Amino acid sequence: MQQISLVAGAGGFIGGHLVQQLMADGHRVRAVDRKPLDQWYQLFPGAENLSADLSLRPACQKAVSGVTTVFNLAADMGGMGYIESNKAACMLNVLINTHLLMAAQEAAVARFFFASSACVYAADKQLTAAIPPLKEADSYPAMPEDGYGWEKLFGERMCRHFREDFGLQTRMARYHNVYGPHETYFGGREKAPAAICRKVAQAVLSGSNEIEIWGDGEQTRSFTYIDDCIKGSLLVTAGAYAEPVNVGSSEMVTINQLVSHVEKIAGVRMLRRYDLDAPCGVRGRNSDNTLIQSLYDWQPSTPLIRGLEVLYRWVFDQLKRGS
Repeated sequence: MQQISLVAGAGGFIGGHLVQQLMADGHRVRAVDRKPLDQWYQLFPGAENLSADLSLRPACQKAVSGVTTVFNLAADMGGMGYIESNKAACMLNVLINTHLLMAAQEAAVARFFFASSACVYAADKQLTAAIPPLKEADSYPAMPEDGYGWEKLFGERMCRHFREDFGLQTRMARYHNVYGPHETYFGGREKAPAAICRKVAQAVLSGSNEIEIWGDGEQTRSFTYIDDCIKGSLLVTAGAYAEPVNVGSSEMVTINQLVSHVEKIAGVRMLRRYDLDAPCGVRGRNSDNTLIQSLYDWQPSTPLIRGLEVLYRWVFDQLKRGS
């Protein structure tokens, strides 16, 4: 009998790509998201596609029925502009993970994957742009991003204790700024790579030569291409190591450098206007991949410039079509 993998949050960016990969690998997939099916980022007819609110325990119990592996990527979230203005909504994501864990434990699910975030890392370790890469141990003493970061850190603790107390095999990956085609690129939830690609593409299409950048542009980040994220997530899920693991790129750039990359791809140079009052998050963040490389011999294989080219072309085509 073919085993079933549940992808919670399948209507979102990462969830849609995960469904696609699992199906390509021969898995039977139950795809669940709160959004109506016509609002999913990607919809695959070969999956069992369900619209359900997984913050509710009965919905979780139904979703995990007959399932072997749970991938929990379901969350109300977005880029910095969204999470800094919607802290209560982000905190309510604890209901999804808690109820899914309870349902998975009751149903004797074999393995449970939780998509965590680099937002769990302590703020006092991210005060400068030239930050040392963040190791997994840098999440404690706890001082995560307010709202969303606390929710993710709490979710990690719940996974640990369900493993310790009930034997549910939980695995956790800390994502570092995942980007790629089919992600949100407008509307307030978009993250920096998609936002910059949209702004540059809009300028090209309109004939403008200006771009607005949040902050002074010298804040640093690393960005992980979606294909690398999916591969890393599957390795973490199948692996023996049970504590959180970074799944990110160590290719750190400033936001100004990110803009320069997209300008190069688009073949333009733009006048930069800086909004110093816009939400910017921590000053610097980068992923230390020592642990995941030692455990699974994994490093991202997609250089930022190559992944950005794919994203920019996709965003440009969406805007040109009026999508």
